[in-house]
Amino acid sequence: MKRREFIILPASALLLKAQQKVPLRFFTAEEAKAVSAAAERILPADAETPGATDAAVVIYIDRQLAGPHGRDKYRYTKGPWVKSVPEHGNQDKATPQQIYREGIPTLGPDFAAQSPEEQDRRLTAIEKSPFFAQLRAHTIEGMFCDPLHGGNANMVGWKMINFPGPVMSYRLDIELTAKRTPKSLEQIAGRKIKGWEDEA
Repeated sequence: MKRREFIILPASALLLKAQQKVPLRFFTAEEAKAVSAAAERILPADAETPGATDAAVVIYIDRQLAGPHGRDKYRYTKGPWVKSVPEHGNQDKATPQQIYREGIPTLGPDFAAQSPEEQDRRLTAIEKSPFFAQLRAHTIEGMFCDPLHGGNANMVGWKMINFPGPVMSYRLDIELTAKRTPKSLEQIAGRKIKGWEDEA
């Protein structure tokens, strides 16, 4: 069997590292190029912050689709299949693997080679689809996940938001935390929030 690899190049000038070849587990090389380009439009790099390409988001997505999540190993997959609220997650019959296999062609031919404006136009055309919903969620996950999952390469996502990583103790911060005045979610958000129990 031919070995599939994806070459990761930093999208921004912030990351001066050599390109890396990473074996793919689910995507073909062409699929990986399209997904990587789409993820970069969802979380693009700019002069000050890294983007999805810098974080190797496509490798995170590839690993997730090749594993139990992609096969829906832990999701209830019997009917009825109904439209539901986004908070309920995927309620369709299709697995994440099937959603990507059917969704990638909807990006159109040679997606990675298109201009950013054309890529945005194509993504806007499919933004209500289950594929786009999964791609967007996976892009965000891949940007900020623990690097052991294949994304957040060099912890660029964590550095961007000043997240220290999975710190096991906040002992030094307890005194500061204890002096803070409690705030409700509505106070923090600055707007009225409807609880689950109040939904119609």
